[in-house]
Amino acid sequence: MTRIAMWLLLLSIASAHAQIVSVAPEYQQRYNNLLHELRCLVCQNQTLADSGSGLADDLRLEVKRMLEEGNSDQQIFAFMSDRYGDFVLYKPPLKPRTWLLWFGPFVLLLAGLIGIRRVVQANNKSADSTQLSDAEMKKINDVIQDRDD
Repeated sequence: MTRIAMWLLLLSIASAHAQIVSVAPEYQQRYNNLLHELRCLVCQNQTLADSGSGLADDLRLEVKRMLEEGNSDQQIFAFMSDRYGDFVLYKPPLKPRTWLLWFGPFVLLLAGLIGIRRVVQANNKSADSTQLSDAEMKKINDVIQDRDD
């Protein structure tokens, strides 16, 4: 029974690894570079080289096929971008469609800083408005002295 469990465990571990694609030695360096510059659309935070998803396996095979057909790196990036959108590229091009990808984080940071500044200023104004003037302090002291007498 233990042997069966061990074999099942080994089979499940082996099937969880990414499909290994063999590439001709003359393409190996380009292939590796391309896989590190393309994003897995399933994992989204991993490159095609790092991902173990089925889609990443298919995309790795597509990159291999395109390399063997003689496509340039730019042609492969253009194909992937046309088919899957600019999100598939780890370095999307700067164009109106990708402005949000490039400038969105900075806009959000700026908006957050402006919001924090307004909150701090509002707190300072409310703290300033709670302080009593000299005339008000004199009136309060007079009232306290009259009450004590």
